[in-house]
Amino acid sequence: KRVLVVDCDVHQGDGTAHFEDLGGSGRLFTLSMHCESNYPLRKAKSTYDVGLPDGCNDEEYMIALRDIVGKAFKDVKPDLVVYDAGVDVYEGDKLGRLNISENGIRQRDRWVLDQCVTKGIPVVAVVGGGYDRDVDALSYTKNVLMFGESTNYGSLDV
Repeated sequence: KRVLVVDCDVHQGDGTAHFEDLGGSGRLFTLSMHCESNYPLRKAKSTYDVGLPDGCNDEEYMIALRDIVGKAFKDVKPDLVVYDAGVDVYEGDKLGRLNISENGIRQRDRWVLDQCVTKGIPVVAVVGGGYDRDVDALSYTKNVLMFGESTNYGSLDV
């Protein structure tokens, strides 16, 4: 089976990239869409890397997302997608450096999940990132955005 990790955390997916060729099985593929100037300074090599500029907005973000995820789905033909819905891309994030609105995050999550569901690909979604001294605001951003989207799909049999 072929697994595609779609990592949309503001930081490059260096951890998953290191596992990509573990054992040389050719079954794990990694996609990282991140802020190029953000941590880590030295980036690992993912199957697909998109380094976004500081201040990237909703429209620019969605264009890049559609392009790279579309290419990855076509090339990899995954049997499973692991989706890291990073909320540190949020415009109010203290460390993120991107300018993605709440609506932009919702649009991103809905689009990724729709791609998986319409193609019949099982998806595991996790929420990552997010930095704020206001714990209530951080909890809202992480939970309501992602889990609000997941309720649109109900229970899926896999």
